[in-house]
Amino acid sequence: MGTLTHPVLDAEDVVWLRDQEALPAAARVAALALGRRIGLDEQRCAEVALAVSEAATNLRRHAVEGSFLLRAVRTPSDAGLEFVTLDEGPGMADIAHALSDGTSTAGTLGIGLGTISRLADSFDLHSLPGRGTVLTARFWQREAAGRMAALGRPVVEGLTRTITGEEICGDAWAARRVPGNHLAEQASAPRPARDTRPARDETLGWAQLTGYRQPGTAGPVPGRGEAGPGGQALLVLLCDGLGHGPLAGRAAQAAVAAFRETRAEQPEAIMKHIHQALRGGRGGAVAVVRVEPGTGTLAFCGVGNVSTFVVDPATGTRRSLPSAPGIVGHQLPTLRTVRQELPGNSAVIMHSDGLTERWRAESMPGFLERTPLVAAAQLLREAGVRRDDAGVVVAKGCW
Repeated sequence: MGTLTHPVLDAEDVVWLRDQEALPAAARVAALALGRRIGLDEQRCAEVALAVSEAATNLRRHAVEGSFLLRAVRTPSDAGLEFVTLDEGPGMADIAHALSDGTSTAGTLGIGLGTISRLADSFDLHSLPGRGTVLTARFWQREAAGRMAALGRPVVEGLTRTITGEEICGDAWAARRVPGNHLAEQASAPRPARDTRPARDETLGWAQLTGYRQPGTAGPVPGRGEAGPGGQALLVLLCDGLGHGPLAGRAAQAAVAAFRETRAEQPEAIMKHIHQALRGGRGGAVAVVRVEPGTGTLAFCGVGNVSTFVVDPATGTRRSLPSAPGIVGHQLPTLRTVRQELPGNSAVIMHSDGLTERWRAESMPGFLERTPLVAAAQLLREAGVRRDDAGVVVAKGCW
């Protein structure tokens, strides 16, 4: 199996903007303000503003029910700006053609998507013809861009969206690395037969098909050799604060803070720490996953209505990981850790009940071949509901 060498980013969803006449101007103003707040220089801010204007204008001219998310992303040493666009159609049948300069269906110069991809340090999109498109672009200061390119694309990403009419989201997620412990995992969990299907032929990749780099391709390629005890594991949290609004948001952020502060490294122990942190407040539904890339195994502990799946992209098969009934911070049940082996190149998907469980991976061909953020955004577009806060996290790539 692979080692965990890719970055784990913290993300702050700053503002969601809906499709309306003032969208391009509003998105541009918000992006400039955020870029300056996180320390991008004026030249980079101007490039961000141009890319944001192009993306928002595309939503207005070509898309149905478009929405635009602006957010900040951070590592311990750097901060960047990122935007995500989602729409409900009409989709793109030929992405490579759409990315080529001169392609337009509205009588313009047709340089929008190509401009965005050239200005961004990371750019990715996925489209389902007749249903909708997701696009993401990330911008760092130039020095930071080189460091991030060397690390490769993140292995876990997620996003949240508030219920209509609220400004504070009651869902939150976080991820962190911890020292790996594959010997303990081997002793505590049976090892089913490994998936021996041959890897998919990727001779014709993103760059060959589109003429543009795929995010992270300058970084190391995950191997599938054995990782030693000194490798790293990945912990992922998703919390759905009870109800919605400021009190739910406070509970979700308290769960994130407890997750980051605790020295516990196993899901059950982390859950107990979060339970103590949420006492006296709203409480919430919480799920914690620990992924061991060194052995391709997963440990899971969940309480309440958070959905967690392991999805094999080769077959579209998904396995549900069961959560126990209860409310973290109020009624903590007897905790149980579920341990499973991860199929090669599989994805771990976690989401709140702001997304329905009716989605199917096979109905969104290729979405798990994109970045975790694009996969998460496509799931939100496909299965999200407006009557509740929504949170979704996707981890994939190095097992």
